[in-house]
Amino acid sequence: MNLLTEILDFFLPRICPVCGSRLSLDEKYICAKCLDRIQLASDDRLSIEFKRKFLEKKIISGFTSLYVFEEGKEFQQIIHALKYNGRFQLGTFLGERLCNPLKEKLNEWRVDVIVPIPLHQLKRAERGYNQSLFIAKGLGKVLNIPVNNNIVKRIRFTQTQTAMNLFEREKNVRNAFKVKKPHSVTGKNILIIDDVITTGATVSECGRILLENGAHMVYVASVAIAD
Repeated sequence: MNLLTEILDFFLPRICPVCGSRLSLDEKYICAKCLDRIQLASDDRLSIEFKRKFLEKKIISGFTSLYVFEEGKEFQQIIHALKYNGRFQLGTFLGERLCNPLKEKLNEWRVDVIVPIPLHQLKRAERGYNQSLFIAKGLGKVLNIPVNNNIVKRIRFTQTQTAMNLFEREKNVRNAFKVKKPHSVTGKNILIIDDVITTGATVSECGRILLENGAHMVYVASVAIAD
C-alpha cells in the first residue's frame, strides 16, 4: 500500500489543505504540523459549552466535540476545504478522529443510530454532498454504529447563520426539519453529527423534532465547537 501511495504521490501529490505542503506517506489528508496547531476542546470547555448551549432546553442529553474553532486559524481552512472545495474525504478523516472523545461516552449513551444534520436539497445540489454525512460515516465505521441519512429531512431552506445572533438562529431553523420515518426513531438513542457547533440552535431544533417523534434520548457530537 505504501508503494502504491508513493507512486501515486509522484504523479499526483497529496497536498495539505492548510499549508499547501506535500503530505508524507504516513500523513492522511492533513499534515501533522497543521493538526498539532489545532486547539483540542478540553473537558472543562465542553462542560461549559454544554451548560451554555443545551442544558436549559433539556433537548440534548449529552454533547462532545474534538476541536475548538478559531477564526482565521487552521481548522477554519480545513472546514472551508471540506465544504466548498470538494474535499469530502476530509469529512471521513475528521469523523475517524472524532472517535477519540466519543469512546468514553458510548457506554453511557448507548447510541443506536448516528444521524448527520441534513442539508436542504438546494444546498446539497449546489455543494454536491453533505459534509456532515461523511463525518458521520467516518465515525460510524470505526465505532461500528449504523449511520442513517434518511431519518431527518430539511424541509425549509434556511439562510446562512454566520452573522446571526442566538435568537435569529433559533428563528431561522424553527420547523426546518421533518422526521421521514418516525418508526425508525421510536425508543432509540440518537447521536446527531454536525461539523461545527456555534450556538447549538440547529442541532437543538433537529433534536426537538426527533424527541417529538418518539426518540428516547438525543446526543450531539461535532468536529469543532465555536463561540
